[in-house]
Amino acid sequence: MSFKDTVVFITGGSRGIGEAIAVRLAREGASIAIAAKTADANAKLPGTIHTAAKAIEAAGGRALAVQCDIRDEEQVQRAIDLTVATFGHLDVVINNASAIFLEDTERTPAKRYDLMHNINGRGTWLVTKLALPHLKKSRNPRVLTLSPPLDMSPKWFAKTPAYTMAKYNMSMLVVGHAAEFAKYGVAVNALWPYTVIETAALNMISQSKSKPNLRTAEIMADAALEVLSKPRTFTGNLCIDEVVLREAGARDMSRYALTAGTRDEDMELDGFLGEADHARVAVLRKLHSAPEAKL
Repeated sequence: MSFKDTVVFITGGSRGIGEAIAVRLAREGASIAIAAKTADANAKLPGTIHTAAKAIEAAGGRALAVQCDIRDEEQVQRAIDLTVATFGHLDVVINNASAIFLEDTERTPAKRYDLMHNINGRGTWLVTKLALPHLKKSRNPRVLTLSPPLDMSPKWFAKTPAYTMAKYNMSMLVVGHAAEFAKYGVAVNALWPYTVIETAALNMISQSKSKPNLRTAEIMADAALEVLSKPRTFTGNLCIDEVVLREAGARDMSRYALTAGTRDEDMELDGFLGEADHARVAVLRKLHSAPEAKL
């Protein structure tokens, strides 16, 4: 599908995966509103709404940089109103903004719990709610949330229950909103990486000096484009990047390796992935490894 007349509102896209998705959509001609908190440069965490806007424009899209804290209803409403006033309409919401704190209950301060839940769950709900009146008017309305499959294994709750709950809130909203908004023709899906993605934020919070086998954010950007290009009957799905791309016909994931030559099986896996997810990827990899592979 063409994204030439598509207007995208993305939260937290000043760097990392969010910026990569925005730039990828800009290459397809989309107009992008970057709504994030970071307006001033930070030596420890590079990337602002302004640098992201420049990257979007360099990729061929139109950009709007909006400083916005998605915990604040008035700021979100102003950001959405400004987006519509600037570009004329709103077609796609990408809920990318998220907070992370990987500790157990005893080591998690209440303010960290509140931050994660206010940004991840409440922020996703609030942005989607306030964008809905405009999505209902769109000819091709979409919501894409960067959140994981809902695997209820205790291992995801035992070590980081507050963070797990905060991310799962986002995924539960995808399931709920897909059903709730079906009558409006709004497609609502989620996307999650199969392997760990290298980002500036990850580098800042990582306690390890040695870099594990990671992929670049481009794999999530390409997978996001694929999900957003599907018919709107494709809704309510908690997608995984590699699965999406392989099922679309992509056979070679090597170009997404941060370190050239790293094999798929040596990549560091992301969290919240269940046995069914691993089995699905294994089947697709085996299928694509055969010379006569066909989907």
